[in-house]
Amino acid sequence: MALLPMEKMRELDRRYGEIEARMAAGPDAETYVRLASEYSELGPVVSKIREYEKACAEREDLETLMADRATDREMREMAELEFPDVQERIETLEQEMQIMLLPKDAADEKNAILEIRAGTGGSEAALFAGDLFRMYERYASDRGWKVEVLSASEGEAGGYKEIIATISGRGVFSRLKFESGVHRVQRVPETESGGRIHTSAATVAVLPEAEDIDIDVRAEDIRVDTMRASGAGGQHVNTTDSAVRITHLPTGIVVTSSEKSQHQNRARAMQVLKARLYDIERQKADSERSASRKSQVGSGDRSERIRTYNFPQGRVTDHRINLTLYKLDRMMIGEIDEVVDALVADYQADQLSQLSEGV
Repeated sequence: MALLPMEKMRELDRRYGEIEARMAAGPDAETYVRLASEYSELGPVVSKIREYEKACAEREDLETLMADRATDREMREMAELEFPDVQERIETLEQEMQIMLLPKDAADEKNAILEIRAGTGGSEAALFAGDLFRMYERYASDRGWKVEVLSASEGEAGGYKEIIATISGRGVFSRLKFESGVHRVQRVPETESGGRIHTSAATVAVLPEAEDIDIDVRAEDIRVDTMRASGAGGQHVNTTDSAVRITHLPTGIVVTSSEKSQHQNRARAMQVLKARLYDIERQKADSERSASRKSQVGSGDRSERIRTYNFPQGRVTDHRINLTLYKLDRMMIGEIDEVVDALVADYQADQLSQLSEGV
């Protein structure tokens, strides 16, 4: 991919200065908020552009010194020593700017709704679903994000048959969006006397939390039923006579919430419903945009086996990018950045490749 033309970079710099001047002039509140948003978005890019221009000027000065016969030997040698470092810095800045100028996912800065469901494997799958939830919960805690459980159905031997939670904070969806898919676990269950390794699975879905501006749910498109909640209690579960089930008639999506307050249940169920509908719209738009080429990492296929957690070997393998780490114990306590960073880097590389090919 060719670097953005210098004129385009200068145009972004000029736009940044123009916004700064307009904000200082004291526009009305609505205009100020809009300008502030664009100013904040352009800030890091313009800072990198200025750094790049400064490095290019420095390289030009060094080239002049090395080419000028009047330059004394000591100065020339110093310039020759500095030149590779400046060149390397320029190449790094070019790569960083290319990534910063990639098309943005409008949902990246949104909060997320995390849904984890036990799959094949019975009680062991429910225990693994619980392990995954705690992994994400610890990861969120380390990043200063807030986790709030919306609904949970506990497994008979522990863990969860299903758990749904919101994760709130800066850039949550951008960090967790590649976690959607089937997570497989291989380990010896505590109840297994023969020491045999069992394989089970849990499905993870990470959805961007939808705002009213993102998705509009018409009253005539939903049916709301109240019912008595049932099932085992626990730290995340409250029994109630006012559980709410919302059915979205056009899609058949059903969402339930079983907390203490019927009003709260309706609000939470609507929150999850909007997120699922918003996700459907995003998936449809993504499919239309990339009909000729689908990003392996960003496919969002809920049925795709994306990762295997092998406990006997202490190994985690992400099958989409062929990444294997022998750090299972660290991952399970929330240290998943190494995998997340690798997935983000792979996705960015794919985007750069598509742009360079004109796809």
